[in-house]
Amino acid sequence: MAKSDKLNFSTPSGFPEFLPSEKRLEVYLLDTIRKVFESYGFTPIETPAVERLEVLQAKGNQGDNIIYGIDPILPPNRQAEKEKAGETGSEARALKFDQTVPLAAYIARHLNELTFPFARYQMDVVFRGERAKDGRFRQFRQCDIDVVARRELSLLYDAQMPAIITEIFEAVNIGDFLIRINNRKILTGFFTSVGVAEDQIKTCIGIIDNLEKIGEAKVKQQLEKEGISTEQTQKIIDFIKIDGTVDEILDKLNHLTENFPEAEQFILGVTELKTVITGVRNLGVSEKRFCIDLSIARGLNYYTGTVYETTLLGHEALGSICSGGRYEELVGIFLGEKMPGVGISIGLTRLISRLLKAGILNTLPATPAQVMVVNMQEDLMPIYLQVSQQLRKAGLNVVTNFDKKGLGKQFQLADKQGIQFCVIIGSEEAAAQKSSLKDLQSGEQVEVSLEKLAEEIKKRITINGS
Repeated sequence: MAKSDKLNFSTPSGFPEFLPSEKRLEVYLLDTIRKVFESYGFTPIETPAVERLEVLQAKGNQGDNIIYGIDPILPPNRQAEKEKAGETGSEARALKFDQTVPLAAYIARHLNELTFPFARYQMDVVFRGERAKDGRFRQFRQCDIDVVARRELSLLYDAQMPAIITEIFEAVNIGDFLIRINNRKILTGFFTSVGVAEDQIKTCIGIIDNLEKIGEAKVKQQLEKEGISTEQTQKIIDFIKIDGTVDEILDKLNHLTENFPEAEQFILGVTELKTVITGVRNLGVSEKRFCIDLSIARGLNYYTGTVYETTLLGHEALGSICSGGRYEELVGIFLGEKMPGVGISIGLTRLISRLLKAGILNTLPATPAQVMVVNMQEDLMPIYLQVSQQLRKAGLNVVTNFDKKGLGKQFQLADKQGIQFCVIIGSEEAAAQKSSLKDLQSGEQVEVSLEKLAEEIKKRITINGS
């Protein structure tokens, strides 16, 4: 191959590739998230990366997401087959852009095999053909939970979501965060009460949802561009800016329900919000972890009730680190029956990228190994293998160095990978059934019998908090 024909093997733009230390951080976070999900009874599922295009686009579920279509590339001698088959209509396929729409299809496909309410979690990669930029990817991992029921779903499931979010982010110790809660019925009902036409409401909610991104002035401009009068626009802005403690905002909303006695949707939204807040409190979520924010709308049209967005305090520019809400029609569109659901999603790949860059999280050592058994003499390899297995059976992660190098270089290799302990066994140690244990963090080296080696390493790990 000529130099000019050299293949470009760099990763495609927007498709992340982790180094071992980054991947280990992702695995740690996945394990932490999974434990919390399962503690609330959520069960894992996996849906195909590829769905029928008509499923992904059903009744506007796509939102503003750009879908990657799947078009097989056949050898030249088989192109005629492709043209003859004509993969169009119901046969057209695409990569999933989120987990919620595929969940709806999954439930429709397995309706008679599932028990309801059906609570599932899913931690798969999804694909969006958006412009790749800092913190935004075309392929990323989402960690989702949803509960779906047939006909009716208790609002206490909505209340559980902030409790779950709180447990996850407190467990990974990312600092102070705030879960902002609202109800789309409140927004819909308020828009109706100030005279906004029904066919304009979804567009207006989408504009409001961009308040933090574009600012109040542009929100006003866009609302007025949609035909909303200056007076209506000001009322909307004043409403979504209502603030105070949770109880203060609920009192203000209660007062407004008296002024809008015929606004059934608004009153229903306030009633649902009060039920959810009561449930959140009963679940023991700290008052400092949540608030009511009447500007939260969530852009996807399938949300109909409770909505959530989570912000990392002091790092608001990172945007929402966990969001979601309740939907009534999404699953039912495939079955023709009412199947309400509620869920949240953590865009884990995006979150890791942002938190690493902000210095809030750090990568883990490149290897999970805690111990390296160094290679002092090739003829002692049987002992090194036996000692390595002894330590593994005691629950330690061990690397056996099969390459004979200088002791200093083996220490450097262990230190570079973040391995804390090196076990040194030469001829004299082997004869005496002893070893030298070197702690690369403290520099201390002690003599330990092979019988007590695992116990000594575990004690030092506990003391050091490793």
